[in-house]
Amino acid sequence: MAGKSDPTRILILGGGYVGMYTALQLQKKLGRREASVTVVDPQPHMTYQPFLPEAAAGSIEPRHVVAPLRRVLKRCHVITAAVTEINHSDKTVTVEHPQTGAETLEYDALVVALGSVSRLLPIPGLADQGIGLKTVGEAIYLRNHVLAKMDAAANTNDEELRKRLLTFTFVGGGFAGVEALAELEDMARYSTRYYDNISPDDMSWVLVEAAGRVMPEVSEKMGVYVVKALEERGIKVYLNTFLKSVENGHAVLSDGTEFDSDTLVWNAGVKANPVLKSSDLPLDERGRVRSTAHLQVEGLPQVWAAGDCAAVPDLSKAEDDPTATCAPSAQHAVRQADQLAKNLLATLRGKQTKEYRHAYAGSVAGMGLYKGVADVYGFKAKGFVAWFMHRGYHVSRMPTFNRKMRIVIDWTLAFLFKREAVSMGQIHNPRDAFERAAAS
Repeated sequence: MAGKSDPTRILILGGGYVGMYTALQLQKKLGRREASVTVVDPQPHMTYQPFLPEAAAGSIEPRHVVAPLRRVLKRCHVITAAVTEINHSDKTVTVEHPQTGAETLEYDALVVALGSVSRLLPIPGLADQGIGLKTVGEAIYLRNHVLAKMDAAANTNDEELRKRLLTFTFVGGGFAGVEALAELEDMARYSTRYYDNISPDDMSWVLVEAAGRVMPEVSEKMGVYVVKALEERGIKVYLNTFLKSVENGHAVLSDGTEFDSDTLVWNAGVKANPVLKSSDLPLDERGRVRSTAHLQVEGLPQVWAAGDCAAVPDLSKAEDDPTATCAPSAQHAVRQADQLAKNLLATLRGKQTKEYRHAYAGSVAGMGLYKGVADVYGFKAKGFVAWFMHRGYHVSRMPTFNRKMRIVIDWTLAFLFKREAVSMGQIHNPRDAFERAAAS
């Protein structure tokens, strides 16, 4: 354990929005002998998820939507490993290195920023057929997958198989689902110019949403506009409908609709990282860490939690609903990280902490090239203006000047030279050619 004269050991679990931004603030403001900061994450980078749909569609180079943790957090110690157990009673965390095995880490102050994972439902075939869009690997895979299906459809005369190959199904009508669908449809539509026997009308794009509207983050009127805009592009939108089964690529919807599809993208909500169940931290009924408005874990002043994995009181809604908690959004995560870092510093220096309070500012979303919707502080926009607001807002939130400039350059090159419509699916099985050569 650290002695009184030793630097405080701060351990941050998770290198996403909360983890990376908290560490970034701490390394700027901590004295060298005041504390040490260690960040643990399975990936060596932070992924800026709002840009994943554009990365999948080819508007942004996938490497540019991630911020390398070791490059950004130069004064922190970064460990690439997965957290497997949290034992606060002993102030230890067990992590699993992919190459070197398990390790136990000790700490004086703990920041829990483990984020969320996709919330899957017990739908037959979903685990086998579906894929999400929360990582850069999934973005790259989806781009290659859609283009590979188009390549396959161009090489067959079997109409049933062709129809199946060109049917792309998305479940979940929140921001993530609509943006992913809209960007990939826009890319595929553009790509048809390079196929002699595939037109946009040959493709079937489907959005399935269990609620009666899409994008609950924007006004109902804007939600109606989004549905109309998608339907004008030939996209089929099923509201008040859920997926019942997708075994062997055969989708069955709750309204009786059935069709074959080789593509199922699942964006129907998230849940707190399940590793929290292997901890002695207080959790709520949804598996999130119980946090105070000061971003401290209830009853544990040396443990902090924020982001998707934490149940943080939403003080902006306290008058109407005292039990309201902050929504799992990047907007809250980035702002919570800033307040968490300030509060942690205040605690180290014997000062008072402050409550996290942030009224939801609104949302912006891209729906393909030059298309978007925005609802910010009551100002509503659609089309090019909203698309420009979407890009402007998110590039301003991208960490480091380096990454901001790389993304702006990507957009400029895409504008000047158009999209690259080519599948590089071989990266998913890189040893295939080598193994074939060895067997020949």
